[in-house]
Amino acid sequence: MPFVKICSVLTCQEVAQRCFRLAFEAPEIAREASPGQFCMIQIAEGLSPFLRRPMSFERLFANGFSILFKVEGEGTRMMAQYRAEQEVSVQGPLGRGFPVERGPQRHLIVAGGIGVAPFPALAEELTRVCGKAPEVVLAARSQDLLLCKEEFDQMGCAVHLATDDGSAGEKATAVELLERLSPGPGTRVYACGPMPMLCATARVTHAHDVESYVSLEAQMACGDGACLGCVVESTREGNADGMVRVCREGPVFDAREIKWSVHQHE
Repeated sequence: MPFVKICSVLTCQEVAQRCFRLAFEAPEIAREASPGQFCMIQIAEGLSPFLRRPMSFERLFANGFSILFKVEGEGTRMMAQYRAEQEVSVQGPLGRGFPVERGPQRHLIVAGGIGVAPFPALAEELTRVCGKAPEVVLAARSQDLLLCKEEFDQMGCAVHLATDDGSAGEKATAVELLERLSPGPGTRVYACGPMPMLCATARVTHAHDVESYVSLEAQMACGDGACLGCVVESTREGNADGMVRVCREGPVFDAREIKWSVHQHE
């Protein structure tokens, strides 16, 4: 059940160029949240910026949670200036998270850039439930933009690095590295990143008959499905209008449920 809570900022730190980690004290929200879900943050009191900002849970703790975000506009610029003990209105947890279960023999996370945001929480939960840390493909344009590697290392994940310029790991895209890791039956892939990366990931996993789940990013106004501002086309059976709401039916979807052909040129 989602809450709307006034939460106290614990820390706000820059972890890479224009990328920040923000932690909140919010035990009620953290207790109900699961990896892949998100919250809506009210940026400031008053009408500007008017809309809350959706943010994935990066880590979940007994007394709160953290988020990871990149400064892209006025709202995130203001968030980057939050200070300890500042009080912020947070709505959450919202949406549908990742499935976490023992069934698959191999768990493989594919993260592109700031798309890594929901995965430390997922890796932690997979390790707890399955007794083994997942593999992680961590990709970015350059070494200085690779996020959360230290956190994954501390969890015992096998981390495979890919950078566009070859400054760390392999000079490759996330999807090229995914293919080199030869996912096969018994593997479950979890992916988040730019839409072209997700389209390519879906093609690879479909070709290899691999189960995969994707976390979609979308601009959201309400966070609870009422405004229909975050809809995407779906192949889900029984869906009369062929659309699903990222905030309500997602943000995590079985990759087979998304109509990827309409996103190929984004």
